[in-house]
Amino acid sequence: MTGLREKIKAIDDKLSKRPIDLDPGGYYVIYIDREAELICAKHYTNVINERGLAVDPDTGEVIAARGKVNRTAETLYTARTAKELCVKVIEEPQPCPITMLDHAAYLGREFMRAEYALVTGEEYVQD
Repeated sequence: MTGLREKIKAIDDKLSKRPIDLDPGGYYVIYIDREAELICAKHYTNVINERGLAVDPDTGEVIAARGKVNRTAETLYTARTAKELCVKVIEEPQPCPITMLDHAAYLGREFMRAEYALVTGEEYVQD
């Protein structure tokens, strides 16, 4: 079984390095609130500039991909399971803030990873 885990991790690590287009509908910061036993997703708006970079819609400044960004989230979503969070983030808001199918798929994968970490006690770091 260990060999399979290593193979899956190698595939995921390789795919995590591929270039992706950013969603003009915004981005999400996902984390776990262990005390409340919740998966959390903060939604931030952005605009994609001519270079394909996410910029703050208010200031026009490029949003850093790494490190701390001092912005106010548009919405905080919380749920007990990945499926519940998918419903809240993707199905309930009208119109849905997610404008790209690959972004929706990514969020589903990340919500599952966060749920697994919440249940097992493992650390969760968003990919």
